[in-house]
Amino acid sequence: MINKIYNLPNTVLLPFSEVEEKQPTLLITSTPAWVAVKGKLRGLNIVATLEPIQATTEHWGELLSTYTSQAVAVYAVGGGLTADAAKYIATRLDLPLTVCPTALSVDAFLTAASGIRREGCVVYIPTRVPDRLILDLDVIASAPAPIRAAGIVDVLSIATGCWDWKFADEMGQNPAGMEFISWVYDNAQSILRGAIDCAEAAGRGDRDGLKSLYDCLAMEVQLCNQVGPARPEEGSEHYFAYCAEQFTGSGWPHGDLVGPGILLMAERQGQDIHPYEVALKVCNIPLDRIPPDAVRRIITHLPDYCRKHALPFGIAHDQEEIV
Repeated sequence: MINKIYNLPNTVLLPFSEVEEKQPTLLITSTPAWVAVKGKLRGLNIVATLEPIQATTEHWGELLSTYTSQAVAVYAVGGGLTADAAKYIATRLDLPLTVCPTALSVDAFLTAASGIRREGCVVYIPTRVPDRLILDLDVIASAPAPIRAAGIVDVLSIATGCWDWKFADEMGQNPAGMEFISWVYDNAQSILRGAIDCAEAAGRGDRDGLKSLYDCLAMEVQLCNQVGPARPEEGSEHYFAYCAEQFTGSGWPHGDLVGPGILLMAERQGQDIHPYEVALKVCNIPLDRIPPDAVRRIITHLPDYCRKHALPFGIAHDQEEIV
């Protein structure tokens, strides 16, 4: 039984040019993101800037050790790494956090946890939900095509994550706290259909399409908030992505690893992958960046990798099905 149910951030649709923050502000950002939007965010009273480049608490702690100003608010401008680091830093400083995504590249700007790399795997540590989320759909529409709507992978992963969740139930492999819930499964499928429906519009940068993708991301996150574990949307496709970093190196965009993982795992689950492949392609997700020999090595190592890191049971654990 979960003892806390998180809400989504207070979200406003607002041009960045209309953002006014007179309080001394700590900015968490990346150079590419800030270069792209700094001309629009002139209303921030920035007294210090931190730029995270790694997803580890050690690195975020080092950044904090260099921080000496007296900001009373934290703003995150950028993508998933920026949001995750900002949630950690704002928690440590006990300051209110506003997140300004420059692309709909992940669902991290909506969640109460931060993803870090630890001992060769991704681990989610509790941090906080941002107090406010500012969406400038024109900024998001102008983001580079491969990341503009890459967060669709965190909704399309419902296809493989839910399959794994049901499979684990049938195999008696869901532990206490991760029991299969049929109505949650059904709700997740409707969100999945919504993402497939809006994929083409979101991928080309249509404002209504991007808003629909945001809606799908928000509903996916809140559905998981209600039940506790992320089983409805995280399964073997994410495990593939985590394992892939052992062969590709770190720093790859989230969608570049999870996207291929969705297709590879769905195929092994016996699903029709065509609608997922179409949705990924129209959202400009690169599906062939991982070299074929690396894919083969990832697949071969995946069952042992899942067991080593005690990942919730799915098709990736089945040596006969996966290889």
